[in-house]
Amino acid sequence: MNSVASALPLRVSIFDYGAGNLHSLIKAIEAGGASVTVNVDPVAAVANTDALILPGVGAFAPAAERLAPGLIAMRTALLGGLPALGICLGMQLLFDASDEGPGSGLGIVPGRVTRLAAERVPQIGWNHLDEVHDPLLQAAALNVAYYANSFVCRPTSDGAPFVTAWSEHEGDRFAAAVRRGNVVGTQFHPEKSSAPGVAFVKGFLDFASSVATHNRSSV
Repeated sequence: MNSVASALPLRVSIFDYGAGNLHSLIKAIEAGGASVTVNVDPVAAVANTDALILPGVGAFAPAAERLAPGLIAMRTALLGGLPALGICLGMQLLFDASDEGPGSGLGIVPGRVTRLAAERVPQIGWNHLDEVHDPLLQAAALNVAYYANSFVCRPTSDGAPFVTAWSEHEGDRFAAAVRRGNVVGTQFHPEKSSAPGVAFVKGFLDFASSVATHNRSSV
């Protein structure tokens, strides 16, 4: 292994599609020892970076509009192995489309985003995760997470195998987390989910760092 390559800090890119305050997310990433760049250009967001973060506040339509010019480039990068973490709206952008508004998602996980079928919407607060089988979630012991959402992801039969955890709100069962290759999505906010959530973010960064080290040493 190239010792210089392994010593380089992890480069993390946040694609900013108007998601609001990114402070807590940036703080959680920097606490993991990574350097953070915020990009409004979707093509630049996946260039010269070791990992991509799709942050978690906002509406689907304006986010999809900002994504559109670089949708193919970003989808190609993610399917090509670039580690990525989509949070809340960011996870929804990993799917095909949303009832919340027009525009196309990345289509990493087959399925559609629909409104929660519940009386209390939005869902704001803590909720349990079940049927957890993602090693990052398991390692962080993340069994209860913080949510702030009105819409949830509904995978198709082709997308269902990528679901790694489920939650339920007033009887409506939905995908809490997904994973396809190096791409991870959480409907909840790990950066707001106490110590286990921060541990999960660090676990993702450690995973992304191992991928980056392997890629650099192979050059």
